[in-house]
Amino acid sequence: MCQRQSSAQTAFTFTYDERKVFGIIQGDQPDGTMTWMKSSGPVPGFSHFGTITITYSIPSGRQTEKHPIPGLYYTGTTRTAYLPDNKEGNEVLMLLKKAFDQKLIFTIGASRTTGYEDQVTWNDIPHKTSLYGGPDSYGYPDPNYLSRVREELKAKGIE
Repeated sequence: MCQRQSSAQTAFTFTYDERKVFGIIQGDQPDGTMTWMKSSGPVPGFSHFGTITITYSIPSGRQTEKHPIPGLYYTGTTRTAYLPDNKEGNEVLMLLKKAFDQKLIFTIGASRTTGYEDQVTWNDIPHKTSLYGGPDSYGYPDPNYLSRVREELKAKGIE
């Protein structure tokens, strides 16, 4: 079984039997920046490694034809996420950068926390937004996080 979809924003083929994406998926994330820095403090669960701190900044703006209500203003956001500064953490960082460049990290919609409409929100790629508190607090330690985020990225054609 195979589904084919193509439009101005997305051109890909997804084969359900093989769970593979062919082509490049382009999302509807508004323009913004992704920066990161490295520090020596450890991530819980990765005590022998430093921390990669990612900062995403998406300014407020006007929705385009790719968004739910073209012409309407949306509220931007600044978000911070964390990875361990080890081999796998750096690999995931590069995958997240690729996803950001393909406009897959954020979207415009209703905020899950506030309920407000026309907000820049996460687009279902898991991020650790806290260093502490474990999975229930979007934090560490979470021994399965790096493999889980890789699987989510792979499902969007990012590997």
